[in-house]
Amino acid sequence: MPVIIFEGPKMTKEQKEALVKEFANSASQITKIAPEAFVTLIKESDPENVGVGTILLADRVKK
Repeated sequence: MPVIIFEGPKMTKEQKEALVKEFANSASQITKIAPEAFVTLIKESDPENVGVGTILLADRVKK
């Protein structure tokens, strides 16, 4: 069972559904493994929980 892990911003349910579908279908085409075999894990991070360099991403986005 192949696993795809995506770490990124908060998304809507519709965005997550589209992401999972696209990841599984693309990985399937490349690996010749059925898309149903893939497990996709989505880890959402709030910008206040991410540091870029020496500042929080939430502060960087404000600029």
